[in-house]
Amino acid sequence: MPVLRPLPSLKQLRHLVAVADHGHFGRAAAACFVTQSSLSASIKELEGLLGKVLIERTRRSVMVTPLGEDVVARARAVLTDVDEIVDLVTASGDPLTGSLRLGVIPTIGPFLLPRVLPALRRAYPRLRLYLREDRSARLTDGLAGGDLDLLLLAFPYPAEGFETYLFAEDPFWIAFPKGHRYAGEERVAGTGLEDETVLLLEEGHCLRGHAMEACGRAGEIPATTEFQASSLHTLVQMVDNGLGLTVLPKMAIDAGIAKATGVQMRPLEGQGTSRQIGFVWRTSSPRREEFALLAGFFRDELGTPLPPRRRKI
Repeated sequence: MPVLRPLPSLKQLRHLVAVADHGHFGRAAAACFVTQSSLSASIKELEGLLGKVLIERTRRSVMVTPLGEDVVARARAVLTDVDEIVDLVTASGDPLTGSLRLGVIPTIGPFLLPRVLPALRRAYPRLRLYLREDRSARLTDGLAGGDLDLLLLAFPYPAEGFETYLFAEDPFWIAFPKGHRYAGEERVAGTGLEDETVLLLEEGHCLRGHAMEACGRAGEIPATTEFQASSLHTLVQMVDNGLGLTVLPKMAIDAGIAKATGVQMRPLEGQGTSRQIGFVWRTSSPRREEFALLAGFFRDELGTPLPPRRRKI
């Protein structure tokens, strides 16, 4: 009869991964909703159980040992598998019930979610939706690592290795100060902005690349890199102060982002003058049919004409 060895607990593995992610015991403890002393004791118990040091501690830093890195990678896989076991059981019952951890980018969340979530709560009152707003790259890392179940992103975006479901088209508009020459135009050609100062979001926002594509500047580093903003609201204020023009998604305009300003807007025309909105999930997720159902719900609430397009990328 084989001898049963003591095994690490899921709690210990979660604490180890949190320390690796945050590089700090205090921040890791806060992320795990435990005290720092409890988390530290959990890591020591894990190291005692395995008989190896996984975390190097000094007064100034926390470092994961090479062996610890390997253990962290395997711990992530174990935790993802366990989460998907829970998802599998959840998916076997009524659709869209239980917990759902949704990641959303800041150029979508504040403008789209208030339009959809009230109806979603009425339709699926047993769904507990936990939201995390961040940039696309960090969200896809969280999805791959099992920290998130589903992402709401804008496309095109290189989310290789995941399954996507596109359900909405979001046209781009050009925003300009009051009195600008574009006020007399019904539409503005994106490729006609060569002589204009186009204000963009900071590096890391996918909308930055979409805006450059819409303006015919794909691959260029604009001359106005000193004028960058961390949010669309800041860009609107910069335009209102006459610093230049910017590109806004229609959903932000519909949400009233330029309300109480003198900013004027016209639709952009040309190639690449819209983005697609969709969900992203792991191909291994047992809740894929629920996520497709949710995509249809978002599409119907928005009234957008784009039929859902499901694909692996």
